[in-house]
Amino acid sequence: MSDTADAASSPVLEITGARATIRLNRPKHLNRLQAEDLGELVKLFDAVEADPAIRVLVLTGTGRAFSAGYDLNSVAERAVSASEQQSAGSAFEVVVNRLEDLGVPTICRLNGGVYGGSTDLALACDFRIGVDTAEMFMPAARLGLHYYPSGIKRYVTRLGLDNAKKLFLTAQKISAPEMLRIGYLTAMVPEETLDEEVDKLANILAGNAPQAMAGMKRAINEFARGELDEAAADQRHRDSMRGDEIKEGIKAFAEKRAPRF
Repeated sequence: MSDTADAASSPVLEITGARATIRLNRPKHLNRLQAEDLGELVKLFDAVEADPAIRVLVLTGTGRAFSAGYDLNSVAERAVSASEQQSAGSAFEVVVNRLEDLGVPTICRLNGGVYGGSTDLALACDFRIGVDTAEMFMPAARLGLHYYPSGIKRYVTRLGLDNAKKLFLTAQKISAPEMLRIGYLTAMVPEETLDEEVDKLANILAGNAPQAMAGMKRAINEFARGELDEAAADQRHRDSMRGDEIKEGIKAFAEKRAPRF
């Protein structure tokens, strides 16, 4: 994947076969997200989920960073506004929660540093593969900002209580090896092998049964949030035992070939 900087724009969607890639594209400002980018991201997520040919989504950035987070000027404008507005945090929260619940598996290709709200955007992906020069920090405590609750919950359920406290309350920057150690990164690789590792995982995910993956992803996320819809998960399990995917999966296994879902 090319990291060549294009003219700055809202996020860009590229589709190649069964793989969709959404690229944050404001490299001059380290892909800092503007207010208009949030609605565009939701539209792109909806388009990806609505296309049955797409089996995996990769989220990445243009240039030397993944993203510097949400534009602090927008936060400041709301902070001094005399009228009650939707907070910048709540607008961003909608986007991140939509990404977490996307029906297709998601990979964050961390091509560089990840800061502020974009740490949560990446965390909402199912997998994060990052370069060994990456870094991250969550500056909310330095800014006087109480982060939105679902983002804090995501940190706690994925990284654990102690790591969430360290990242939120100290607002200290951590390096890629530490990101890997605490489980923020699924894998850490040299820059020259980043695309190879992302491609390898994307191809595995694109080859698996999409309905089974979507249902299990939903159950895993619900388990993590303590919100499992047990009846719905049980029904998906029962339906899968009579579905086309399991028929093809068992047939492919017997014929010693890759399944064609």
